[in-house]
Amino acid sequence: MKIQLQPKKVLLTLCSLFFSLVFVAQAQNEGLIHIWPGKVPGETAPKHPAVITDNHSGEVTRLTDVTDPTLKVFLPDASVNNGAAVIVCPGGGYKILAIDKEGHEVAEWLTTLGYTAFVLEYRVPEKQDGALNDIQRAIRIVRSEANDWKLDPDKIGVIGFSAGGSLAARAGTMYNEDSYAPQDAKDKVSSKPNFAMLIYPAYLDKGENRSLTPELKVDENTPPMFLFATADDSHANSALVMATALRDNKVPVSLHLLPKGGHGYGLRAGNPAGESWPALAESWLKGIVK
Repeated sequence: MKIQLQPKKVLLTLCSLFFSLVFVAQAQNEGLIHIWPGKVPGETAPKHPAVITDNHSGEVTRLTDVTDPTLKVFLPDASVNNGAAVIVCPGGGYKILAIDKEGHEVAEWLTTLGYTAFVLEYRVPEKQDGALNDIQRAIRIVRSEANDWKLDPDKIGVIGFSAGGSLAARAGTMYNEDSYAPQDAKDKVSSKPNFAMLIYPAYLDKGENRSLTPELKVDENTPPMFLFATADDSHANSALVMATALRDNKVPVSLHLLPKGGHGYGLRAGNPAGESWPALAESWLKGIVK
């Protein structure tokens, strides 16, 4: 039996299939921004999705081998949207990214406060120069597309944890240094964050006698910062030296140092520090984002 297809029906079927595939592709990529449309500056490996490590201890998902940095977007409910954005930098010693505990979970909390959150998958492992490229580019993308996200371009901040706190500090103090060659018109806007929150930051005290890391250039134009750490954290000196540098340059700074809590707690329940800093940060943000 020979079946003869009518051209119009074939065309309609093909069109329907095409738009279905487009819809599926858009749905899969909804809320995900690849920050480098072309070649990634300084990257020699081909672009591919980040690798999930085999280490899931502490119920943490860890990513490594990031060659295609992205921003994952978390939107607040329209009824609470305050027009401000926060780029979230997970920690992991510049080796991995604790993407859920210090990334997605933090972003979801920020949306309840009215902030549009962007979780940055920056380059790891051991690609500190590339990570600085990534955070600078991420801030420029969010600022240049502020109208699309219903944001105020002057209300774009960063929050970082551990190594992510180091990266957020670098973004807040090295914005006058163009760490990569301009890619497009987005790179014409400023990469300076309007505020920064450093939660148990690390690697900020690599100067002589554990002083401020030399690459961190703090002056009167440095954005206001919120710093949180605990005395029993081996990295706690990072928050102290940064707070001192900010104070010396008359930059608004809020420093909180609790006796106990250790390191790497995110905002999960069961740790006194993890249960304390979110409320303190929320209060501080209300005074900064007006």
